[in-house]
Amino acid sequence: TWQLWAIYMIFAAHLSEQQALKQACPSCDAAQLCNCSSMGLDFIPPGLTAKITVLNLAHNRIKHIQSQDLQQAVNLRALLLQSNNISSIDEDAFQSLVKLELLDLSNNSLAHLSPVWFGHLLSLQHLHLQGNFYRDLGESSPFSSLRNLSSLHLGNPRFSVIRQGNFEGIEILNKLWIDGRNLSQYEQGSLKLIQKINHVIIDIKSINVFSEIVRDLLYSVSWLEVREIKLAVETKSMVQNSTPPFRIQKLIFKDAFFTDQSISRMIVLLKEITSLKELVAIDCVLEGKGRWDTKEITSSGESSVETISIINIMIQNFHLFFDLYGMESQINKLKRLTIASSKVFMVPCRLAQHFSSLLYLDFNDNLLVNNRLNETICEDAWPSLETLNLSQNSLKSLKKTAKYVSRLLKLKNLDISQNNFGEIPDACVWPKYLKYLNLSSTQIPKVTTCIPSTLEVLDVSANNLKEFGLQLPLLKELYLTKNQLKTLPGAAPIPNLVTMSVRRNKLNSFSKEEFEGAQVGAVHLSLMECHRSLIVSLICVLVFVGILILVAVGYKYHAVWYLRMTWAWLQAKRKPKQAPPKDICYDAFVSYSENDSNWVENIMVRELEQACPPFRLCLHKRDFVPGKWIVDNIIDSIEKSHKTLFVLSEHFVQSEWCKYELDFSHFRLFDENNDAAILVLLEPIQSKAIPKRFCKLRKIMNTKTYLEWPTGEDQQQIFWENLKAALKS
Repeated sequence: TWQLWAIYMIFAAHLSEQQALKQACPSCDAAQLCNCSSMGLDFIPPGLTAKITVLNLAHNRIKHIQSQDLQQAVNLRALLLQSNNISSIDEDAFQSLVKLELLDLSNNSLAHLSPVWFGHLLSLQHLHLQGNFYRDLGESSPFSSLRNLSSLHLGNPRFSVIRQGNFEGIEILNKLWIDGRNLSQYEQGSLKLIQKINHVIIDIKSINVFSEIVRDLLYSVSWLEVREIKLAVETKSMVQNSTPPFRIQKLIFKDAFFTDQSISRMIVLLKEITSLKELVAIDCVLEGKGRWDTKEITSSGESSVETISIINIMIQNFHLFFDLYGMESQINKLKRLTIASSKVFMVPCRLAQHFSSLLYLDFNDNLLVNNRLNETICEDAWPSLETLNLSQNSLKSLKKTAKYVSRLLKLKNLDISQNNFGEIPDACVWPKYLKYLNLSSTQIPKVTTCIPSTLEVLDVSANNLKEFGLQLPLLKELYLTKNQLKTLPGAAPIPNLVTMSVRRNKLNSFSKEEFEGAQVGAVHLSLMECHRSLIVSLICVLVFVGILILVAVGYKYHAVWYLRMTWAWLQAKRKPKQAPPKDICYDAFVSYSENDSNWVENIMVRELEQACPPFRLCLHKRDFVPGKWIVDNIIDSIEKSHKTLFVLSEHFVQSEWCKYELDFSHFRLFDENNDAAILVLLEPIQSKAIPKRFCKLRKIMNTKTYLEWPTGEDQQQIFWENLKAALKS
């Protein structure tokens, strides 16, 4: 018998835990993915089982992770605990999570990291620890057992020390992100323990610590991204006694601050990293006018960098920036150059002529105009260029643009989209080998023989074209989206066409002649283009059904009433928060359920209104003005009453009438943070029974003393005395 009893108790406890889990997190019910984020939880819900593989507890108020919290979740693959208030974790809290692959503890309140936490997480691949309160990683490595770790995010604004041995046990990482904005102490060799890292991101302000970290990463990192650094003039070598071959190939500066002096020195120091092939600056600030130390830069030898990208650089007084005379010897090996969103309006001819190896040039979103383009693309400039992007500038003349670009003898790809040309000439001069031309969003009204016949790809989307009849024998791809075409281009003038996009035009029908001599392999047209009338009819039906659904839902949930009530509340907000004493007509407005009317009207009213001195009570049955809208009656009654008295009971919280009164009372009374509410509990009632949207009323029930109607007659006199005292206060 006792065995059956034990089995029953275990089964009952299990059911109880399952019910607790379902109540705390409804989405966890029999699901492998358990999303409990933003639920206001103070603890990890009980009842977690081996079925769950993903548990999301982010954005809650959890402070402590206990040993038993995750003990049964043995198949968990991802555990998301970011953005809580976690300050302590039991040492064996993660002991059973041997299959865990992702653990996110970021943005919590952890003041230290314990190696014991991660000791059993043998499958862990991604660990996020950034945004906590720890100042260091301890004396040893917290990650020594994480042999399968692929990405590691750590650090915070308080993080200030990295010690030797902190990364012991980690040999290979795909990504390492360190928030070291206030990192002031770095022990040399700390990151050398990691043999190979694909991508390192580090937020750092100290140039000295940055240099030390670079020296340790020379042989392990292929892509280094540095954020928020303020580059001072650094005198120490980046490599010191290290010898090539190095591994760093790409270096990104983001949100960095440069001066003319620091950028000159940095160019010299980066030349020592002979493996460096790509240099990127994003959202940076340059304080200076281009007065770089070209003598030191030139004497330091050639750079190994082949790709430079500068995106959204801020230069105060950019129009005074120097022409970088003396930098010619530093650019002749460059193959790809991007300067986008940086207010470039010209490149001096003598500088442009020294980009002898450049194949790709991107000047997207700048201030280039036709007159300056003559200088930027002068004779013999950019002699090897194959791809040029001049989109989103201020070019106005297509004829002049084509003329200047024709000087680029090897150019194959040209993007001049999003320039406001407005018109197109009948004839233009283009580079001899031009294969790709993008003229989209240029406001051209038609196409003419200005378009070169050598093209294989042409994009004239988003213009005002009404027809397309060009002879382009080599064309393979044609993009005509968002125009005014009513008929397709003829097939005969473009015999080699493979791809054509004609979405969002005014096509109504296709003729046989339009496909003469060409086989259509695949046509991709939208439903709107193929069945316009059907789609319009369907949309009308859906809109009509949607309106019916909205009306039905609004009727069911009293939406019109709530809208009118909200409008009345907004009107009431404009009135003074307290009525003048002369306008106070009642000692209290009484809010109660019709089911409790016998007690209110025959017991409470008699006791209070026949007292000495008598109290004046406002009851909706007796004192509301007939024919006046209910909300106006409620507003006027509350404003003309010294107090509002709620007679709470189970009937009260289930009554629609009382809900309406509570709605406005919640807005009017608790929004003003006054002390005009008196709660009378006619019968025991849980605060949870009150609708959740009345959060302040629920809070008052938990924090403020309320009056409870006693069953014994000897205590009822005390109740009346307390109620009268509350009404007088």
